[in-house]
Amino acid sequence: MNTDQSRPTSGFTPPSGMAQIVERNIQALLKRQQTEEKQRTWQNKLADTVTSFTGSMSFVFIHLALFGVWIIWNLGWLGLKPFDPSFVVLAMFASVEAIFLSTFVLISQNRMAELADQRANLDLQVSLLSEHEITRLITLVTRIAQKMDIPEAQDPELNELAGNVLPEKVLDSIQANEQRFADDNSAAGTNK
Repeated sequence: MNTDQSRPTSGFTPPSGMAQIVERNIQALLKRQQTEEKQRTWQNKLADTVTSFTGSMSFVFIHLALFGVWIIWNLGWLGLKPFDPSFVVLAMFASVEAIFLSTFVLISQNRMAELADQRANLDLQVSLLSEHEITRLITLVTRIAQKMDIPEAQDPELNELAGNVLPEKVLDSIQANEQRFADDNSAAGTNK
């Protein structure tokens, strides 16, 4: 029996050199994905199934065959009486199909965008936590260096690095720089 909670219980041995914590994180993420997969509604499952099939070569081949037979039949090449000589019904069929297929694709894309937003939020939270931990480590190492009279401890950049980064200030700075860049580009475009 495995008593170490950080080790996977699946019997899988991580590749050599891979830290146990990385393996634990992989297992936790996979378990989370499986839980979310089980919680999907039947509508989302249907939309994903339809989107998956319509994005396959089988779908293309089926349509090539159906539309090909339809067109050949209605051109009279098979010697059968045309049922859609002007191809109006074919056009209507294709239009209605396109409406439904685009709706299924949008449903699937919305769900994927929601998952991407969740992952981005997780990445942001982990990055902020890492930044906070690194800031604390810089503060601690700087104090140790000062006690040991190490000259590099007086580096003014260390004080700046030891300060907490406020994400809202970073976003404000990014937006201000993007606006300045856009203004510079539009001014350069009018000067030509």
